[in-house]
Amino acid sequence: MGVTGPIRVVVAKPGLDGHDRGAKVIARALRDAGMEVIYTGLHQTPEQIVDTAIQEDADAIGLSILSGAHNTLFAKVIELLRERDAEDIKVFGGGIIPEEDIPPLRELGVAAIFTPGATTTSIVDWVRENIRGAGAGA
Repeated sequence: MGVTGPIRVVVAKPGLDGHDRGAKVIARALRDAGMEVIYTGLHQTPEQIVDTAIQEDADAIGLSILSGAHNTLFAKVIELLRERDAEDIKVFGGGIIPEEDIPPLRELGVAAIFTPGATTTSIVDWVRENIRGAGAGA
């Protein structure tokens, strides 16, 4: 993981979910805030997402999930990061995620979950504070 230059974030749409408007809005907000954003496009496998994050020397992965497969897909991405010795890449996400699923996802290692209604400002601020920021110990 790089320690200089802009924060690098991979924004990804895992699984079969074809609704990417939210991911594109977040990608643009992060970019407009001065971050480097790599948008992977639709229908990515967890393996493809982790490979991209490692190849791009990303600081974080932002997953957008509206399909209801959040428990499986977040878990697989976290597992692959551990297997690849890349746990320094933080994972955050958003989408249609029931409140009762958030605590187990956080215990799994997902750093933050943003549900419908979260503002782009709150997401940008969270990334700044928690990815290489004061909240990240940097």
